[in-house]
Amino acid sequence: MARSLAPFGEPNFRLLWTGQAVSAIGDSLTPVAFAFATLSVTHSAAALGVVLAVSTVARVLALPMGGVWADRLPRQLVMLSSDWVRALVHGVIGFALIAGHATLWMLIAQAAMFSFAGGFFDPASGALVPQTVTAERLQQANALMGLSRSITQVAGPAVSGIIVALFGAGWVFVIDAATFVVSAVTLTLMRVPAIRGTAEHASFWTELADGWRAVVSRRWYLLNLLGHATWNFAIASVFVLGPIVTIKHLGGASSWGLVGAAMGAGAIAGGLVALRVTPSRPLIAANLVLVFGTVQLLAFAVPLPLPLVMVASALGWAGLTFLNELWFATVPQLLPKDVLARANSFDWLLSIIAMPAGFAVSGPLADRIGVTPTLVAAAALTAAAAVFVLLVPGVRRVRRTPEGRIVLDAAATTTPTPAG
Repeated sequence: MARSLAPFGEPNFRLLWTGQAVSAIGDSLTPVAFAFATLSVTHSAAALGVVLAVSTVARVLALPMGGVWADRLPRQLVMLSSDWVRALVHGVIGFALIAGHATLWMLIAQAAMFSFAGGFFDPASGALVPQTVTAERLQQANALMGLSRSITQVAGPAVSGIIVALFGAGWVFVIDAATFVVSAVTLTLMRVPAIRGTAEHASFWTELADGWRAVVSRRWYLLNLLGHATWNFAIASVFVLGPIVTIKHLGGASSWGLVGAAMGAGAIAGGLVALRVTPSRPLIAANLVLVFGTVQLLAFAVPLPLPLVMVASALGWAGLTFLNELWFATVPQLLPKDVLARANSFDWLLSIIAMPAGFAVSGPLADRIGVTPTLVAAAALTAAAAVFVLLVPGVRRVRRTPEGRIVLDAAATTTPTPAG
């Protein structure tokens, strides 16, 4: 247990974890409040779709820019700026909702600004964690960060529903704004040496292209990103077709709620395992456990009895969480520090695009060929994505040294980019 909690012995990590754990509480509350706020103002599901679409587009546009600036500037400064912007945006919309003055255009502007600022935060955050702990403690540090998010995600939606019902959605946004202030304060107190890029005076587009080359020149990294994006695309079928299966065969909406709770519990379990288990071949272990997502999809396809579907769902999310903690402990030790945020931004970008694409495809496909065949096809795709990555030589050559550091054997350092 002492080894699992060792990152708390480093002051910068304690501050970062505290701020992000508090912020995670607010993040877990807002999705429910956001939906109810939009529907209460517009009384239109179409309007909610527009606001969500604007939010996604803003995040996609911001991520590459956020990666460049997080490699140019001190990463905690980028995160700090994002926190203050998001605190202001949610504070304003919260009080507008409380006063009854919120309008659709305000909700759209809020969604755009909030998500745009978040697109700067995410690449910087992933690149800052390795600056707060030693490499040997990085997996435990990521697991502790992930656990704080997973735990709040289990209880957050229910608590948010109670607050919305008793006091209104506006107060949830005000609470979230306050959590961003706490995060900003902890970031201000951190003393982390800045990492200067080697192309400090290059243009934005040159630095963005340098970040992309850092991704594509490392075949093991690029193919992992594509494999994970494929997995995200396929697993989206659970969220589109899972409710249909539970309504028809497993007892209705309450059963879907239990499945959601099981996924949350699985995420916590995966984080706890990542605190203690440090595989000697981290990327092999990380991608193998993604096969649990295949089990989850097949459980819905049959469908199995509800308790077994819940177990399969818990396994699926435990595998995903375990992969995430191993992945974010591995990548910072293998990529140059001055391009890490840009690489993170492309990772986030593929993930954000893949799952909405899966949402868009799985419904129409199920209408055409049926729910069960669609879920089986998605299961085959998740399994193929996980197994395919294991065939990449570079993935198999990533190993953990006896001292606990993660290295890439010299035979698989980079792959030359074709001239063109």
